[in-house]
Amino acid sequence: MRRCERGLTLLEVLVALAIFAMSAMALIRSVGQHINTLTLMEEKTFAAMVADNQMAKVMLAPKGLKKQSGKDKLADRDWYWTITPVSTQEGLIRAFDVEVARASKGAAIVSVRSYVAK
Repeated sequence: MRRCERGLTLLEVLVALAIFAMSAMALIRSVGQHINTLTLMEEKTFAAMVADNQMAKVMLAPKGLKKQSGKDKLADRDWYWTITPVSTQEGLIRAFDVEVARASKGAAIVSVRSYVAK
């Protein structure tokens, strides 16, 4: 009596299915984290652009440096920025911080310090 062996046993199929399921779950989790990271990086990039624009405005008119805040629109999103003068020791240069957030009272996504001549 000779048994003809063709195909896979049920145990082999179940083991292969379990390995595939674990691999698929790891891949889906990895893709989800990648998408979240891309969204965060996009938001930081746009916030940095708003901060750069505000720094350029201050550098073009350094005499008018004072605490101010406002709202800009970039990429169909509202961005709230705040410029805060920072005191320096020697007085040869003036420092200022620019913070950009998504909400008027929200936490800053980007915070940058720059300097201008006095």
